[in-house]
Amino acid sequence: MKTVSPPITTRTAAFEAALSEASLRLAAGDAAAAMQLLERAHVLGQNDFGPHLRVHLRMLHVGWRSHDWHEVRGQVLRIALVPLGHLLGRLPRGNTGAASVSAFAPMAIAPDIERLLDNKES
Repeated sequence: MKTVSPPITTRTAAFEAALSEASLRLAAGDAAAAMQLLERAHVLGQNDFGPHLRVHLRMLHVGWRSHDWHEVRGQVLRIALVPLGHLLGRLPRGNTGAASVSAFAPMAIAPDIERLLDNKES
């Protein structure tokens, strides 16, 4: 039996592009740029359990690689909260997911990301 993957949407493509670019930036030694891209990916993917968990795991990796123990602790907490947030439907819209912001605070969304989130095909 052949499995069919869901179609790639513009939002999904933007999410994957941000993750990919973050990996390249981290490999080049630019953890700050990698985190900015992961924050973008977080806003794009936080409404879907798998992508939401993936981006927090990547943020944990960046924190570990850059010896940012505040980020590591924050990401461990957020990884634990992801399932609960999805079960309860309590995901703060626009939150960037970094340890430098409250895990419970909604945040303003950049216009280009807002367009991707509002796009019905995404």
